[in-house]
Amino acid sequence: MSPFVAELIGTMLIILLGDGVVANVVLKDTKGNNGGWIVITTAWGLAVFVGVVVAGPYSGAHLNPAVTLALAIAGKFAWANVIPYIIAQFAGACIGAFLVWIMYYDHFKRTNDPASILAVFCTGPAVRNYVSNIASEVIGAFVLLFTIFYIAGAEITPAKTPVGLGSIGAIPVAFLVWVIGLSLGGTTGYAINPARDLGPRFMHMLLPIKGKGTSDWAYAWIPVIAPLVGASIAAVLYLSIKQ
Repeated sequence: MSPFVAELIGTMLIILLGDGVVANVVLKDTKGNNGGWIVITTAWGLAVFVGVVVAGPYSGAHLNPAVTLALAIAGKFAWANVIPYIIAQFAGACIGAFLVWIMYYDHFKRTNDPASILAVFCTGPAVRNYVSNIASEVIGAFVLLFTIFYIAGAEITPAKTPVGLGSIGAIPVAFLVWVIGLSLGGTTGYAINPARDLGPRFMHMLLPIKGKGTSDWAYAWIPVIAPLVGASIAAVLYLSIKQ
């Protein structure tokens, strides 16, 4: 498996399982309807575990443009590979969102709330205050990347290098995403990943879902730009401490 394909498939799996749990919780007449925030955050953490296990040996399992950017800033990843990785991540996110739509097709048809339909695909603020929303995403992405730099054995620059102790090495990253969701996710839904938000939002715009409403493009730039800023700050701080 090439690094490009690994990033695409790994990101696809994250979105399939992550957006899938949101669909299961918020769409009408599902078995998991009204499962709550614990269910959503737990499944997102496990979704990251699955993506990292699959992609880790081949690409290092960035699965997030913010991770790719931060590793490049820290000198742990070649700048020449940044754009191909990001393209793969966005493509994988779009495919994952498309599969969620297929999986929950009947439930999308039964759901009349545009906000719930949009929530399956992308994040949104609990309170729309762009300054606070930016701060939330910056802080969440900072915690993600700064901690990743300190996860033992997670230096994932060369292709075909397992993360940590094989599949076991993916567990700390899963716990990290889980705790960010539980502790910091209540304000914006913790995108902390531009591909995770923008790719599925694009699919929400394209897919023929009755009564879906708008894709909220006025907010869409925040879960793209803010995680990149938080990741960059984490990389710069890591470098300054390391020196």
